[in-house]
Amino acid sequence: MSLIHSRLNRFPVLLSISAWNFKVREAVNRNDPAESLLLYREMKRGGFEPNNLTFPFVAKACARLADIRYSEMVHAHVLKSPFWSDVFVGTATVDMFVKCNSLDCAAKVFERMPERDATTWNAMLSGFCQSGHTDKAFALFREMRLDEIPPDSVTVMTLIQSASSEKSLKLLKALHAFGIRLGVDVQVTVANTWISTYAKCGDLDSAKSVFEAIRRGDRSVISWNSMFKAYAIFGEAFEAFGFYRLMLREEFKPDLSTFINLAASCQKPDTLTQGRLIHSQAICLGTDQDIEVINTFISMYSKSGDTCSARLLFDCMPSRTCVSWTVMISGYAEKGDMDEALALFNAMTITGVSPDLVTLLSLISGCGKSGSLEIGKWIDARTDTYGCKRDNVMVCNALIDMYSKCGSVTEARDIFDNMTEKTVVSWTTMIAGYALNGVFLEALELFNKMIDLGYKPNHITFLAVLQACAHSGSLEKGWEYFLTMEEVYSISPGLDHYSCMVDLLGRKGKLEEALELIRNMSAKPDAGIWGALLSACKIHRNVEVAEQAAECLFNLEPETAAAYVEMANIYAAAGMWDRFAKVRSMMKRRKIKKYPGESVIHVNGKNHTFTVGERDHAEHETIYLVLDGLSLFARDEHILRKDGYAEQSYELRWV
Repeated sequence: MSLIHSRLNRFPVLLSISAWNFKVREAVNRNDPAESLLLYREMKRGGFEPNNLTFPFVAKACARLADIRYSEMVHAHVLKSPFWSDVFVGTATVDMFVKCNSLDCAAKVFERMPERDATTWNAMLSGFCQSGHTDKAFALFREMRLDEIPPDSVTVMTLIQSASSEKSLKLLKALHAFGIRLGVDVQVTVANTWISTYAKCGDLDSAKSVFEAIRRGDRSVISWNSMFKAYAIFGEAFEAFGFYRLMLREEFKPDLSTFINLAASCQKPDTLTQGRLIHSQAICLGTDQDIEVINTFISMYSKSGDTCSARLLFDCMPSRTCVSWTVMISGYAEKGDMDEALALFNAMTITGVSPDLVTLLSLISGCGKSGSLEIGKWIDARTDTYGCKRDNVMVCNALIDMYSKCGSVTEARDIFDNMTEKTVVSWTTMIAGYALNGVFLEALELFNKMIDLGYKPNHITFLAVLQACAHSGSLEKGWEYFLTMEEVYSISPGLDHYSCMVDLLGRKGKLEEALELIRNMSAKPDAGIWGALLSACKIHRNVEVAEQAAECLFNLEPETAAAYVEMANIYAAAGMWDRFAKVRSMMKRRKIKKYPGESVIHVNGKNHTFTVGERDHAEHETIYLVLDGLSLFARDEHILRKDGYAEQSYELRWV
């Protein structure tokens, strides 16, 4: 009771129980639950016995505090009173235990109630839905129907939570049909919930349809914000921006959530212009000073590739939370600038802000992307120091991924083997690590062990296995796993799976079979699939199939240089110089530029970037002197061992 005892002020003795109830209720309404409970104690000490109106207010205060000790004390008082059987008191008690995450206590109170109304059932349903017990929630809903308790809009919105947590579109559509039959679909609050949940379940078109069905006079800012959030989930910045203009034309005033959701939809380089316009609107309307809004804009600029603007916003913040630091650190880490990310991380700890799990996961992920093994090991060694246990499943999965991407697959396997708890993600990450490093047999062996232990692979697991087959050139195994996906596990192959199979067939020179597979796909092939086929055509010098693949790539990505360069090289290798010239001319006409490749190495805690054709590194003379020596050594080695490597070339090309 320390929270209550800390409030030492006394209240004057009031004249009636109604006056005490008024005081208790007012304290709850102004969001001061501790004062409400203190008033309740003073009332009891003054000799006043609570009635059926007192207990619901006190239970609401306990629910706000979410403290099981206070809730159990209040429940004991309820049981000793003559109002334990009152439906309103019982409903408030159930809700109180639900808010305290004590479902067992809530269920016991619910079962002992002699009378229950729709609100009581909704309170218990809410407990099961919020905790992810979908089966129990729908079993309770069936009991509700058997007891002939008519469900209402709250019942429908509560059950929608289950569809949201399960991300089950089928369940959501069934609930939508049920809501229409009940007649609650015309209520804007229900429609707003459907919009959000359809987006979470991956159906943007249905979310739009629900919004458009809301009468214009009934739409609220929440309705518009629900649609903006839906667009953010799908990354549809351009549609969201057009929708925002429509909202302004209909004279709705945007709020903080509007700008947070709009900024969240602008997370790609090609949406940076829209993001800046949204930011300027937030400044004009004075909502840009909210810390959550600033954090979202920092994230938007970082993910759009404009880390300078993100850092400017960050540096100008009057106060920063852990989220603020994490968003900025994550921006540098995603860009591969681990020097800045680590410097900011050290500054964060110096200022006394403790990093959380997301901060460390961002750094670990950045190390994997940039190949910064030394920094990754340093973070690994200090995970316990920052309050994230080494046996945390998410941390372990991130470390496995990081070590694998840095080429240290042995250390990745050590972490995997020492995990006290493994999930499907853990197995998949380790299999993907083996595939990435070309360790084909271990990848398949681990996959088979996973199946034997009863883990159910998902679409990402099969993608990792198919990548392992592609890297090893094992066509027979690849086909086996590709067919197993749908036949055994009912997982429909996605574009990535088809891309792996096209790559595998291409590596084996079966270009016509790869083309046939693409033509028979249920989904429309993307640039990744046609790109895999075009690369295979370059290896096997098949001009005819290459032209078909290139034509599709030109239509899908008319401004991307890779397809033009690949096709030009194929024509050059075949001696078809007129067609080579035609492709080069097309590139000039369309103003397509080929940007030089870059490589990054990490030495003594710093990243060093090398760009093709440039020699502007401070120590370039020493570097290229060593490279020339290595080139001579490789050539001499080739001459000495020519009999064993007749078809191999050890020439090092540095341009």
